[in-house]
Amino acid sequence: MNGSQQIDAGTRVAGPRPTVAAMAPVKDREPRPWAKRRLVVGAGGIAVAVALGGFATLMRSNATFAEDNVARQLAEQEITFKPADALTPEEREHRCLVEFAGQPLTTGAQAQCYANHFIGVHLKAVAGGKTFSQMRAVQDDLRAKIAVAQASNDPSVPDLQRQLGEATGKRQTLFEGETMRGLLMTSYGFGMLGSKADQAAGVATWAGAALLGVSVLVLAGTAVRGGHTP
Repeated sequence: MNGSQQIDAGTRVAGPRPTVAAMAPVKDREPRPWAKRRLVVGAGGIAVAVALGGFATLMRSNATFAEDNVARQLAEQEITFKPADALTPEEREHRCLVEFAGQPLTTGAQAQCYANHFIGVHLKAVAGGKTFSQMRAVQDDLRAKIAVAQASNDPSVPDLQRQLGEATGKRQTLFEGETMRGLLMTSYGFGMLGSKADQAAGVATWAGAALLGVSVLVLAGTAVRGGHTP
């Protein structure tokens, strides 16, 4: 063995030996606390955004169903507002009657207008402001008077009978008018539910889109920051 071989051998023997820790595979670094929180926030935000999207779709479907159902039922009634030139001075005081003049009644807003400002106003003039139920007392009173008059051969019997006939006709008119008014107001109520559902769908859509955008930005920022962190 020459001198150079001896020096090389000594160098190999004297050099530092690799430690067990250095020979072991390097473990991946654990995510930092801020990264974990960002991941949770981002994933949770996306989940909520998806839920809001589903809610918006459901509300939009309910709104469409309500609007179509109300329009179909109202169209079946074949009600048309009076033309503008046929409105009385009293009717012209109600702005919606002028606005919808001559139009077919197909929406909840039109139903509310016709029920309250057309039927409702005219019903007050039928029996001096009395309602269908209140006219029952008028009929009973006239029947009692007729019975007394007939028992005493009072000549006022024909007149009382005429009054009873008029009261009965008025009560029938009030019954029909109040029934129609109630049906129209029910349609108006369903129409309002549809309108509120449509508004809720719009709010949920915008909120879901905004939340989704923020969540994506949070996750993207986490990935970028994690890649540059030593």
